[in-house]
Amino acid sequence: MLQYPASLDKKSTGKNNGVSAGLLALLWLRKSRVLESSHDWGICAIRRFDYRPKADPYCQARYTFCPTGSAIPVMKEEDVIEVYRLQAPVWEFKYGDLLGHLKIMHDAVGFKSSLTGKNYTMEWYELFQLGNCTFPHLRRDMDAPFWCNQGAACFYEGIDDAHWKENGTLVLVTTISGAMFNEMAKWVKYDNETGIYYETWTVQASPNKQSIVWFDSYECSKFILRTYQKLADLGAIFKKIQTNYTSIILFSGEPIYLGNETSIFGPLGNKTLAAAIRDFYYPFKPHRTVREFFVDLLKIIDRVILNHQFYLFYNLEYWFLPMKFPYLKIIYEEVPLPIGNKTSFGV
Repeated sequence: MLQYPASLDKKSTGKNNGVSAGLLALLWLRKSRVLESSHDWGICAIRRFDYRPKADPYCQARYTFCPTGSAIPVMKEEDVIEVYRLQAPVWEFKYGDLLGHLKIMHDAVGFKSSLTGKNYTMEWYELFQLGNCTFPHLRRDMDAPFWCNQGAACFYEGIDDAHWKENGTLVLVTTISGAMFNEMAKWVKYDNETGIYYETWTVQASPNKQSIVWFDSYECSKFILRTYQKLADLGAIFKKIQTNYTSIILFSGEPIYLGNETSIFGPLGNKTLAAAIRDFYYPFKPHRTVREFFVDLLKIIDRVILNHQFYLFYNLEYWFLPMKFPYLKIIYEEVPLPIGNKTSFGV
């Protein structure tokens, strides 16, 4: 559940003289011809940044990010290091295998040094929990939604065998040299400093495997897939085992670009569109009572399913998604381990 400070914003009715802000926004989009998007669509991937900004102190985590984290050690080049695929249900530490039944899984990678006998875990996840990365805060002192959506890599000594084995996976996938590990560590530093925002959703045109992917997610499994690919590029030979990953997919017609925070919420922004975006996000707030939850759930169903509306924040920009059946799906799909294309470092 999202953790907001107690001083939440004032309530919004979502109405403007009896007309919903969402409807007014759609009328504005048509009038302004924004709906006639001619974006040359390939997959829209997460933007890379020059550096990682300091997190705003307003953003607070219920569970401390990477509490036992440490620097990645420099291995002796002749070391032989086992690499393990790690996977367990999201929030397994709190709910056990509950989310495992829905195949909502968290991914990590483990390493074991043959020279020292030490083992390590590396993963990538949200600084301020999943809810904060998926939906924004609506603050009284700000017109624009406020996002606490950074994600980052976490490296620490030890592998919690029980955590990964009991309801998930702990399996050897390859063996690398210390030299390869050290090269991977350099890449992790770059990847972590330039890919900084967590993105929950994959957005596709349809459930078909050949469907257009409008937006790709950027979460724990994508970091593990990038790590495996980097190791393969360095010469790692992976075992032939099946590897599945979780994706949460929204289904939409061609997305419509709306603008960034300044162009929408700034002094010269469009107040109707700004109100529609805020009103869309309002029902996703944390709920204090069961009644509040069901009232807001009905609002979400009305907007997303009955009115086919979703506002996506991606690469610091807002997009309108004309939602379509089946609207949302959680899949647990195979992504094969990579095949290397460079010379081995001599494992």
